[in-house]
Amino acid sequence: MHKFAGIYTPLATPFAADASLDARALARNVDKYLKTPLTGLVVLGSNGEAPQLDEDEADLAIKTVRDAMPKDRPLLAGTGRESTAATIAATKRAADLGVDAVLVRTPSFYKGQMTTDVFVRHYNAVADRSPVPVLLYNVTMYTGVNLLPDAIGILSRHPNIVGVKETNSDMVQFGEYLSKAEEGFTVLAGSGATYYSALALGAHGAILAVGGVAPKLCADIFNAVRAGRFEDAKAMHRRLAPLSKLVGAQYGVPGLKAAITLCGFEGGQPRPPLQPVPQSAVDAIRAALAELNLLETSDVAR
Repeated sequence: MHKFAGIYTPLATPFAADASLDARALARNVDKYLKTPLTGLVVLGSNGEAPQLDEDEADLAIKTVRDAMPKDRPLLAGTGRESTAATIAATKRAADLGVDAVLVRTPSFYKGQMTTDVFVRHYNAVADRSPVPVLLYNVTMYTGVNLLPDAIGILSRHPNIVGVKETNSDMVQFGEYLSKAEEGFTVLAGSGATYYSALALGAHGAILAVGGVAPKLCADIFNAVRAGRFEDAKAMHRRLAPLSKLVGAQYGVPGLKAAITLCGFEGGQPRPPLQPVPQSAVDAIRAALAELNLLETSDVAR
């Protein structure tokens, strides 16, 4: 039994015209996602512009999403901070607000000091104090540090560390995560580019930005692999790949916000220093969405 297995999307955080967090728009987006086949949602992930939010905004985002979600749909919240103490404090607040688990990115400012031993101490301390299960979060493209498989082997033994989101596209490392982790430890893919490859290796699910615009297709790929229909899954992943690249590696958060807006969600503008994507990018994203029948005029859950 892998707790928190399944397909999730990291929610974008909509901002109002005055640049404040738009809680009503966020709640409306959650309501629409609940009509899709997604297992659950992630609030305050990288794609939620978590590093851009003040602590009171972060708490408001969690409360807004939890209030809009039924208890049987799991909610994960990003609570990673640079210090162990701040991470524990954010984790406790998230738990008090009703999240089912926390997703804790690697600290990264002092890159040269971030060894396996330091990560193990940090995560054990967080997990010891967390009232809810902890999932590790390795996202080297943003942090510049890497949580090595040896750390996964050690940390997966902690009874309150239940899984990891691995966003790197290194499939050798992904396979080592799976082989070194304790039985029952959930390994989730985080890269749309290697989504199918990760599932074929044995990933227990994924947290994908592209899941926010193509939730049904992402769920269909997951279900096809679980059913052993690998050729079907591969074909679907090929169809998904252009859109996944646009809202992931190519245009990032601003691209994702443009895409969900085109799908009928409330994306809003990214928070500076992030800037909206240029019109040429919007056109490319619109074309990729149209190719998959995902524009607002069609059924958003497709």
